[in-house]
Amino acid sequence: MKNLFDIKDKVIIVTGGCGILGKSIANYLAEQGAKSLFWTAWKKIGKELEAELSKKTEAMFLMTDVLNKEVLEENKKAILERFGTIDILLNAAGGNMPGATIAPDKTVLDLDVDAFKKVVDLNLFGTILPTMAFVDVMAKNKKGVIVNFCSESALRPLTRVVGYGSAKAAIANYTRYMATELATKFSPELRVNAIVPGFLLTNQNRALLTNPDGSYTDRAKPSSPTLRADALPNRKNCSEPSTTSSAMLPVS
Repeated sequence: MKNLFDIKDKVIIVTGGCGILGKSIANYLAEQGAKSLFWTAWKKIGKELEAELSKKTEAMFLMTDVLNKEVLEENKKAILERFGTIDILLNAAGGNMPGATIAPDKTVLDLDVDAFKKVVDLNLFGTILPTMAFVDVMAKNKKGVIVNFCSESALRPLTRVVGYGSAKAAIANYTRYMATELATKFSPELRVNAIVPGFLLTNQNRALLTNPDGSYTDRAKPSSPTLRADALPNRKNCSEPSTTSSAMLPVS
């Protein structure tokens, strides 16, 4: 897959870059010669990843808060001082929390609305605010790429994850809107896309999808009725995040 699409020396920001998926993508982009900038709220993990990526390319770690516009503006200032531009933004920050889910022995009446709001904030506004902070640089350049992270749960409702699925469905709509908005008002070379990762094993869902011996739980098996409201008869087992990394190149 190396150099199938040339992104050498492109300045690429990865929010949520120290998560399982974001870290895998950041490593892959570094191997392709991109200048990788990644953000996280975890300083220790961020510094470790910065050292790892710096062996492959020019890398920069920044502490951030994707829900704080002032912090994002400071991040942008630091990036422009060092690299002079921004070519690509990958909005990989996101996640879920127990209160925004509905367990098999619970109903929608047990839903924690505050947790639901937090999940929507992190996933939806954690995509909107970074886009607002950095898109002006791309608009001035008349070109650039924004890649949002959607989910299978946005396309076909999954059981339990009502908050996460709702937030990701909103991202799908937002992506379509922004693709037209930026192309018509700034430049057709300013593109907005979204990827829909399949069923990946991450730190957040590993206990839900695998048993202590590493085998899949019933929820992770193909055609599991507990996974999706209308079932997925042909779905493969969950995969590792590394299988998604190369999907960045065609949309970048």
